[in-house]
Amino acid sequence: MQKVKNIKLIVLDVDGVLTDGNLYIGSNEEEYKRFNTQDGMGISLAHYAGLKTAIISGRNSKAVTKRAKELKIHYVYQGIADKVQVLHELLDNLDLHPEEVCYMGDDLNDLPILSLVGLSFAPANATALVKENVDYVTERSGGHGAVREMIEFILKEQYNFEELVNDFINGKRPVVQ
Repeated sequence: MQKVKNIKLIVLDVDGVLTDGNLYIGSNEEEYKRFNTQDGMGISLAHYAGLKTAIISGRNSKAVTKRAKELKIHYVYQGIADKVQVLHELLDNLDLHPEEVCYMGDDLNDLPILSLVGLSFAPANATALVKENVDYVTERSGGHGAVREMIEFILKEQYNFEELVNDFINGKRPVVQ
């Protein structure tokens, strides 16, 4: 499928996509998020394959900053009300077109950006309206491997996946989950 082969940038929402959507706030007012290590390995594999990654989130979170740094996510935008504006700025900076972008989102504030990109995904736990307006809905929920599922789908269309994984495993590069 040509639209999958064109993807050069993967953009992710956080809550409900990279996490299960639950917010954990401790008595010290610190916010905690649960991330999935399989998603992390998928992001590392995407980087190995040459794909760029970005986060555009409506919330600000130290946990997201830490996780994005661990995974070497290329571009991180938090506290964003207008995700479309940020995407356009990112595309201008990278000299990319919307059809070269894959986005995964799960809720109403993701709808404008989902309709703009070349390939759109929603995790299984996304709201019904979002699931009705994307190209693909993953079998897995956000925070439970949905991002990994999406990345493998893309990479299987772009590469000989077994060869890519074999090279990745034998590449002896440090890998973060």
